Amino acid sequence: MTDARPDRGAVWRLLGEPSDQVGSVNDPRVHEEQGRRWNEKWIYRAAHGTAPVRVVLWNRYDFEGVFRVNGDGSLEPESLPDG
Repeated sequence: MTDARPDRGAVWRLLGEPSDQVGSVNDPRVHEEQGRRWNEKWIYRAAHGTAPVRVVLWNRYDFEGVFRVNGDGSLEPESLPDG
């Protein structure tokens, strides 16, 4: 993937529909995680599982990053797959 930040549609096409979502694009509450400010988090869970395996952070319409969720709950930056 190039250095340009992907838009919401591109991330949706690459990763699919998230299992859950926290916040929304217009949510005025801002959180900080992994040194990134976000107001919307897409959560992806394993098929047939409840544990999150990936999260995507957004600040309004700006992509802030995609992270793999490790077994201990820590987050590790990850690249989007080429699509």
